[in-house]
Amino acid sequence: MTRRGLFLFVLLSLLWGIPYLLIKLAVAEVSVPFLVFALTAVGALALLPFVLVQRSFGWLKTHWRAVAAFCLVEMILPWGLITHGEVSIDSSTAGLLIAMTPAVTVAISKLMGSDERLGIRRWTGLFLGFAGVFVLALPTLGGGFLAVVEILMAAACYASGSIIASRWLNDLPATSLTAVCLAGAALIYAVPAALAWPAAMPSTMVVGAILGLGVFCTAIAFATYFLLVREIGPERAVVITYVAPAVSVAAGVLVLSEPLDIGIVAAFALILCGSYLGTWRAPPEPSVSATSAS
Repeated sequence: MTRRGLFLFVLLSLLWGIPYLLIKLAVAEVSVPFLVFALTAVGALALLPFVLVQRSFGWLKTHWRAVAAFCLVEMILPWGLITHGEVSIDSSTAGLLIAMTPAVTVAISKLMGSDERLGIRRWTGLFLGFAGVFVLALPTLGGGFLAVVEILMAAACYASGSIIASRWLNDLPATSLTAVCLAGAALIYAVPAALAWPAAMPSTMVVGAILGLGVFCTAIAFATYFLLVREIGPERAVVITYVAPAVSVAAGVLVLSEPLDIGIVAAFALILCGSYLGTWRAPPEPSVSATSAS
């Protein structure tokens, strides 16, 4: 990996690892609808200059159904679910549960009729991943189980969003697509946010968390991801999924003094190993021509 690629990888690990910490800080003072509205609106405004430069939205007329579906399952539903879930559970737990997204993507693709054979390695990975979720959720059966279900539903939404993007939105301008979806999500949450508007100005810490979520963890993170894919390719970029949860756990433990017990460590190992094995693909065999040439 080049130095540029390594820099982008580390940056994106941080940008996608700390949102759960920032959400946990923000929901202590503001409502769920207000927080989702604020971060989507800030993210859309941050991308506005880049969208104005492109000035091309013809794709929206032909792909509006897929764009609306993507906005729903990639932003509107999961951000509401994650934010509401973090009212009851630790940020590190939320980050670990979201790490199931790659494995859930494989499972949903299979349920949707994908003819790709999984094989024993990938089935084992799916089993390990869900075993990790069970270990993580077991202590919450007395009080936070609904929140765990909400985060898993968000992971399923993200998985559905990746499938929609790969099948119907792959050739669309990424920045404009992201900005349109963020603006759409902000409009959906505008009325609920107005009804649950904070009675007093949030603290400086919460305002900073909201700005960080909108500008850094959304707008800049998307731009960084696309640069990373161009630098190292999509197959290697997916490794970010296994690093960001570690950042999430570390941030929760160091900043919020969240517990790091044997259950968290075991769940961390099971979920990440499961996600890795569940999404594993055998390297392509060399072509006949390449083999003969050597």
